[in-house]
Amino acid sequence: MKSPVLAQAVARLALSKKAGDVVIMDLRGLTTMTDFFVVCSADSDVQIRAIAEAVDEGMRLKGAAAWHKESGSSSWVLLDFVDVVVHIFHRSTRVFYNLEKLWGDAKIRRATDTAVRKTRPRTAASPRRAKTRTKARA
Repeated sequence: MKSPVLAQAVARLALSKKAGDVVIMDLRGLTTMTDFFVVCSADSDVQIRAIAEAVDEGMRLKGAAAWHKESGSSSWVLLDFVDVVVHIFHRSTRVFYNLEKLWGDAKIRRATDTAVRKTRPRTAASPRRAKTRTKARA
């Protein structure tokens, strides 16, 4: 799986567990350490673990198992997929580490539930809805 696709998949899995402020940081050209960081926040230690488990299991099912897992404390988990490194922080811990500022030269994209819905492939069970246009009233 190519790294941009992997980063998007990780973001979708994090959002499935209500991760907050999910960002995908493109580090290509800035470091050889990894291509992308996916950074997200959680409101509790339990939610941090739930997000980490969802990402870990979801990616394993897609054939992309984490190469390394690390928990610096109960308020932070790192999942390393080599080309994509996932940081799941408690909100206060994320503010302290401030990776977005530390890697300020990276291109940063915010992942949202809306963006995830737009990128899901359509199936026969969910046909494309016909667009309707309304005329602007004067």
